[in-house]
Amino acid sequence: MARADIIVLGAGIVGTSVATHLVKKGLSVALIDRGGVGEATSYGNAGIIEGNTIFPASFPSDWAEVLRIALKRSPVANYDLAFLPKVAPWLLAFRAASQPSRLVETAQLMRPLFARAVAEHEALAAEAGAERYLRHNGWLKLYRTDQSFAGVAPELEFAAKLGIANVPLDGDAARALEPSLAPVFRHAVHWTGAVSVSNPLALTRAYAARFAALGGLSVGGDARTLHRNGANWRVDTSAGALDAGSVVVALGPWIPDLLNPLGIKLPLAVKRGYHRHFRAQGNAALSRPILDAENGYVLAPMEQGIRLTTGAEFAARDAKPTPVQFDRLMPAARELFALGDPVEAQPWMGARPCFADSRPVIGRAPGQNGLWLACGHGHWGLTLGAATGRLLTEMITGATPFCDPKPYGAERFLQ
Repeated sequence: MARADIIVLGAGIVGTSVATHLVKKGLSVALIDRGGVGEATSYGNAGIIEGNTIFPASFPSDWAEVLRIALKRSPVANYDLAFLPKVAPWLLAFRAASQPSRLVETAQLMRPLFARAVAEHEALAAEAGAERYLRHNGWLKLYRTDQSFAGVAPELEFAAKLGIANVPLDGDAARALEPSLAPVFRHAVHWTGAVSVSNPLALTRAYAARFAALGGLSVGGDARTLHRNGANWRVDTSAGALDAGSVVVALGPWIPDLLNPLGIKLPLAVKRGYHRHFRAQGNAALSRPILDAENGYVLAPMEQGIRLTTGAEFAARDAKPTPVQFDRLMPAARELFALGDPVEAQPWMGARPCFADSRPVIGRAPGQNGLWLACGHGHWGLTLGAATGRLLTEMITGATPFCDPKPYGAERFLQ
């Protein structure tokens, strides 16, 4: 019978970061996943460590945009009509959380995590010998119209109060930074404090290699086999049964499969998303990620090519892929940048685990001794992975947390 001090379920960027921080404290840690490290949800993102983030993604306030989404004409979001009744309560809660006062509240509660996001990744990357994957030149948000740029004013004002660096630019100044962009936009904001990642999968694997070098055990297994074994928790793995006094659940969109049978029902929804890599035509190149704000996609330079990410899709987590958003956004993307042929035969699809209040759950699982949660990071799994690892490790080991973890507790859903 094998035993560890702590089992971490889920080897995405969040789980791998948690496991690495725990093993650094001298604990025996087992990292368990049924697939490869970083190959699921953590693989598909724009590769941005958004320490500069202020407001979360929100429900559209423009009813014209809501109508476009409803008519399936918007590149920003797509949905499966049959799935809408299931996700409707979550969408209503999301809309309520998108009111201006609530967005400011969320920004304030999330600020401590975002303030540590870049530094914690830099520290882990240095230890893992993975600094080569980090670019320290920020990212650009582009606005095609004066109206859309005017809408970002509250964010810029709030950034000024928090001392978060950004540089508003006109189109010519933005193209001086990225000469391959076509002059189809009027304004931009250069968020200079963000760090981007040239290969998110390689970064997660580098953290996992550091975890292994420190004595951590990585093993295949199905998290759904988790059950009580006396005072311990037990998971069935490819190497046999494994017991531990404590377990961290970092399963991303699959967390309900484990928690629901334990009687822990969190109001988690998934936003499915897609990406595809493209070759650049001729000498076209990008040195940092680019957001086309009105069209809801990001162009991000990756080792695999130019990664084009889509907006959100509301559909069942395991439903067949429906990458129709590419058809809606490709004309705008090709107008902005000289995209060539796709690298892969088919787009990649993943599911972001999201709570309506845009805050993750980091802390104890209600009513289950020795069970800890790190889930629901939404669009910020990569951004907050390393900071989450540090915060949860401090909570588990009884150290003083670097910030108040109460805003991220699962208890907020039980009140």
